[in-house]
Amino acid sequence: MPGPSTTSPPTRTPSRGGRWIQEWEPEDEAFWRETGEPVARRNLFFSVLSEHIGFSIWTVWSVLVLFMGPEYGLTPADKFFLVSMATLVGAVVRVPYTFAVAVFGGRNWTVVSAAALLIPTVVAFAVMEPGTSYTTFLVCAMLAGIGGGNFASSMTNINAFFPLRKKGWALGLNAGGGNIGVPVMQLVGLAVIGAGGGPRVLLGIYLPFIVLAAVLAALRMDNLTALRNDTGAAGDAVRDPHTWVMSFLYIGTFGSFIGYSFAFGLVLQTEFGRTPLQAAYVTFIGPLLGSLVRPLGGALADRYGGARITLWNYVGMAAATGVVLTAGLQGSLPLFTGAFIALFVLSGLGNGSTYKMIPGIFQNKALALGLDGEAAAAYGRRLSGASMGLIGAVGALGGLGINLAFRQSFQTAGSGTRAFAAFLVFYGLCSAVTWAVYLRRPAARTVDRAAAGPKAQLSHAEV
Repeated sequence: MPGPSTTSPPTRTPSRGGRWIQEWEPEDEAFWRETGEPVARRNLFFSVLSEHIGFSIWTVWSVLVLFMGPEYGLTPADKFFLVSMATLVGAVVRVPYTFAVAVFGGRNWTVVSAAALLIPTVVAFAVMEPGTSYTTFLVCAMLAGIGGGNFASSMTNINAFFPLRKKGWALGLNAGGGNIGVPVMQLVGLAVIGAGGGPRVLLGIYLPFIVLAAVLAALRMDNLTALRNDTGAAGDAVRDPHTWVMSFLYIGTFGSFIGYSFAFGLVLQTEFGRTPLQAAYVTFIGPLLGSLVRPLGGALADRYGGARITLWNYVGMAAATGVVLTAGLQGSLPLFTGAFIALFVLSGLGNGSTYKMIPGIFQNKALALGLDGEAAAAYGRRLSGASMGLIGAVGALGGLGINLAFRQSFQTAGSGTRAFAAFLVFYGLCSAVTWAVYLRRPAARTVDRAAAGPKAQLSHAEV
């Protein structure tokens, strides 16, 4: 009978000025079972809270534009451009936010990034009224984009806390809990509109929650000393072709989710003549369902393989887009709304499955290079953590593309038909890339098979 485990609990070093854990070996089953899992779950919970508020502030302009009636003097194209700028900044800041975790520590950066959300909220509160210049509104929307960066730092941080076998579930839950900030913001907006309140009421509601997220992160989260800012890892991630393939695939999943979240209400208003209240009654449903199913996408990928789930998910997204396109041409609001909500659900599933693929790809690359055990796990964490920020940033740019496509489509054709046709072609291309790179051959091209031998074989169950 084995004796009692001698695995020591994670230790903290007060001299570094915060809660720092020196030893962290999640792949060690004894360590994980006895001491690692409770700490990881606690950090996951408060990471989700901060990321959730970040998503809400990032997407606040998708609700604020519904308040902006004729007295604001804005065209539909103006409004699509406003939300596009918020999407753009949210995508760009994801890169520095990823590396900030290793520079400052996951807990420390969560505190800073959560508190920073006060800036766009207070500024928008001050200027949100008719007569304010369009340039001022653009600046406010761009400031709100910093909320999009919280996702990248949160995912990088949580990726380091969990073992590979749990990453699909943990990353899916972390991202899903953050994503749900979008429909919550829209639900709060619906309540404010329904009660006859104005945009300042909506912004004021979030101020105490921003403070609460920052304070709880300071009190309850931890930093990992092992999570160093490795410029070599960043360079390796940039040079690895899988980083760019996964970035492309993430455009189709997360880019669709965030792009449609910003655009759904405006599309209903512009194409079907819905009032702000009528649009608000519907817009939260798609982001809510898409957020809730994201952990399921990660769990399905844990069980059946991320590449398989991602492939069939893209097939479903193409089919749903075809229905949306048909409904728009026929002017059928019920069919249009139902198919659009299905797109949200599928984008959420795909978000979970694609992010599960990332650590699996780099773990298998480590095995192909002849590493095993903790060495392979450390290599996988190093490259997957470095690549996540870039993949998340490029993926978020898909949201920018969607809103610019809608803007152009409504300007030139008076409807979203041309935009949806372009999205249909894109999802077909994503399906083809997923199959060609990760399913067509049983071995991934992470290293030369002739040199690496049988260990170059990729496991579909992990990728």
